[in-house]
Amino acid sequence: MLRSMGQTPVAGNEQDPGDPRVVTLRKAVSRLRRELAAYPAEFPDRGIAEDELAALHAMAASGTPEVLRLRRSLLLVAGSAGSVSALRGSLAQVRRAVELFGELPEE
Repeated sequence: MLRSMGQTPVAGNEQDPGDPRVVTLRKAVSRLRRELAAYPAEFPDRGIAEDELAALHAMAASGTPEVLRLRRSLLLVAGSAGSVSALRGSLAQVRRAVELFGELPEE
């Protein structure tokens, strides 16, 4: 598929995956969601983690996410599920994926 300069798809599809940062975020969030769903024990803030992972999933599915919103969701997921050692590796993967989007813009 030929594209004009400056017309790069963001969200992507099966033929053209789009922005590699979004693809990485999508994969990392999916992995953490699966691991959280399979985690047998309940913990107090599990619902918060699940809600924010759903929000991250939606942001990744819609294109280039807003950096401030990404970081806010990451903080909420880390705060609610960060103490679960079984999820530590996939949580770190989500953190690295969010960092690919760069720093917060200066106001």
